[in-house]
Amino acid sequence: MTGHTAAHAWIARFVRPTAPIEVFREKPWATVLRVPHAGGTAWFKQCAPVQGFEPALTARLASRWPGRVAEVLAHDPQRAWLLMADAGELASASGDPARTWTDVLPGYAELQRGEATRVAEHLAAGVPDLRLATWPRHYDDLASRDLPLTAPELTRLRRHAARFTALCGELAASGIPDSIQHDDLHHGSVYRDGQRLRILDWGDASVSHPFASLVVTFRFLAEFHHLPPGDPVYGRLRDAYLEPWGHGRTDAFDIAVRAGGFARAFACARQRDALPASELPAFDLDFAVVLRRALAGAG
Repeated sequence: MTGHTAAHAWIARFVRPTAPIEVFREKPWATVLRVPHAGGTAWFKQCAPVQGFEPALTARLASRWPGRVAEVLAHDPQRAWLLMADAGELASASGDPARTWTDVLPGYAELQRGEATRVAEHLAAGVPDLRLATWPRHYDDLASRDLPLTAPELTRLRRHAARFTALCGELAASGIPDSIQHDDLHHGSVYRDGQRLRILDWGDASVSHPFASLVVTFRFLAEFHHLPPGDPVYGRLRDAYLEPWGHGRTDAFDIAVRAGGFARAFACARQRDALPASELPAFDLDFAVVLRRALAGAG
């Protein structure tokens, strides 16, 4: 991260550091600094252009949904700077992950329902446009790329295009509006402070079909918590998430998770385009997993 001196001076306008500010995490898409101060710890985040919308998005969500996202102490949209209060410990650090998701998902769904009326605002502020109507176009773009897949997998991807478009039509017919979609909703994004659960790290977010949110959640439950396919936990979490949306949404949810695996790939492709060549081999290891999971769910 460049401009540490300027960032430190900006941070000091809002909190008084009591010890040296430290680099906590540095990635191509964002740098996070830990800021010790008299009241505890604050966190500063500088986003790269590919995620430059995150500070303003987080501030908007915090103003409308206090207690469900990070508490924002300050933000600078022009410099893509964000200063947040400490949100507690990772929720996955203790307790049952399934219980954590059962607790957090209804509130997240309520946020999405509320933000569905703010789609134009989010798009105007630079949140990526992955609305359902754009999915077939994004699919065609994805299938034309040089992807980290085998030749037979690429052939399967291209042959699935017509079926994917049909699934998008079925999903559109369900009438669920586009909204904000976190798109990185895994155990590293949920923090607990007492009884309060907050969702952080909105840098992968887009305006998209809200039900695709659980694509990433289900992946991490399978890979990191070793839940086998068909485990009843998936159904319980689906139902907890759908409860605020009302009855009769299960079929739409199932389609959204199947098609949403590719929507996750669209988002990854966008981020891949912003990476330097030196970062691509490491990125493609995970990108290949995203693509193969999408193909596996295609049926």
